[in-house]
Amino acid sequence: MLRTFFILVVFSISLFSLDNSEILKRANSYMKTGSKSDQFLAYNDYKNLYLRSIMSLDEKLRKDSLKGIVKSGIALHIDISQYQEELSNLKIKTTYNNPASKPLKKSGGAKNIVLKSSHKLKSINWLNKDKIVLKFDKKLQKNQINYFTLYDEKNKKYRYIFDIHASMLTKSQTLRKDGVKRIRIAQYKPNTLRFVIENSKKLKIKFNKNSNSLTIHIITKITKTKAVNHVQIGLNRDKIIVIDAGHGGKDPGAVGYRKYREKIVVLKIAKHLESFLTTRGYKVYMTRDKDKYIELSNRTAFANKKKADLFISIHANAVGKKNAHKVHGIECYFLSPSRSKRAERVAAKENSAYVSEMNMYGKQNFLKFLNHAKTTASHKLAIDLQRGMLGSLNKHYKGVKDGGVREGPFWVLVGAQMPAVLVEVGFLTHPIEAKRLVNDNYRKTIAKGMANGIDRYFRNNR
Repeated sequence: MLRTFFILVVFSISLFSLDNSEILKRANSYMKTGSKSDQFLAYNDYKNLYLRSIMSLDEKLRKDSLKGIVKSGIALHIDISQYQEELSNLKIKTTYNNPASKPLKKSGGAKNIVLKSSHKLKSINWLNKDKIVLKFDKKLQKNQINYFTLYDEKNKKYRYIFDIHASMLTKSQTLRKDGVKRIRIAQYKPNTLRFVIENSKKLKIKFNKNSNSLTIHIITKITKTKAVNHVQIGLNRDKIIVIDAGHGGKDPGAVGYRKYREKIVVLKIAKHLESFLTTRGYKVYMTRDKDKYIELSNRTAFANKKKADLFISIHANAVGKKNAHKVHGIECYFLSPSRSKRAERVAAKENSAYVSEMNMYGKQNFLKFLNHAKTTASHKLAIDLQRGMLGSLNKHYKGVKDGGVREGPFWVLVGAQMPAVLVEVGFLTHPIEAKRLVNDNYRKTIAKGMANGIDRYFRNNR
């Protein structure tokens, strides 16, 4: 405990070495750029200011930092529900709304505020036989447009989806084009306009934002090119990655549907990931390559010894019988003192094999110190892994749920001297997800998605 106290003293001194107003000003300026990297920096600044406010009992700073955490957290798709609740309990006004949207006034005593976009769709026109132009009444921002694709394996359907923070002046419409089964635009949510292109064959979609218009180019004839085995120009693969398959040996981890065991499922996914990464040119080490028990503290120690650039711990989730048929989804966690009940529950399960004499107060403050330097990098890695897995799985499987990127107090990540993430690949207690997790094709697909996420991380963080 004496060592922990010394760490906290050092941390407190460094924390208060800068002026609060300057940090707040810097964080606000980061948010204005619209850059994801700057938003990460802003999020960390707001979190530091929040910690300062707690330690100094400064209510105004607490309010300002909570506003910033909520604003940057929503922009980065972080679970900030606990901060939102705290902000709401303070009974203050927050100036942040969803991108390009404004809050409607409460009516009829309703507790929730419904958001409605301030942008309106004015017209939809074909520029030629392949291009559709959507014109709006105001200039569009980058963060107003979210494009993604889905593949329905059962019905053999490709869906190309644009979610735009805007609303329609007219009713939903269906458009026609030769070679495309269906094109439809409708108001998906009060603040989201959804444009969907659906087809039984793969299409090539290009789009371009220009001031107040969005041009979508639909190419029905795709020229096949020879695959280059995932090699991407400019991507440095001279990196060391340590893969940690959770639990093992005397520790089975979660035991779920039909007695499926976590330690077996995650080891097989870890081996597939090792194979994908090795093929792509990375240097890969495994904390365990068989059914063997390893202390949590020895896992990151192994990664540090190998001088790894990344540490990825793979796990599978579980809930009680009452909610077994309801709860499912993929989640990624990075190290932080927990503010979410869900994160605390997951962490309690994953930390169960770890025994320590340090009390909870000491653990929480120890975490605040340990994860400070690597929080931003680990958070970026978690987002890229989450995107990679979902992108890979959604092409072949229906109903894959995005559980989000979250922060939590996972002791398997403590001590890592590199960006470190814990991945929950799904719930072994959910009948459908459990059956998928024991299917090797599904495990290969999720491992491939992780490998794609790692590629994306190194491409964006050289």
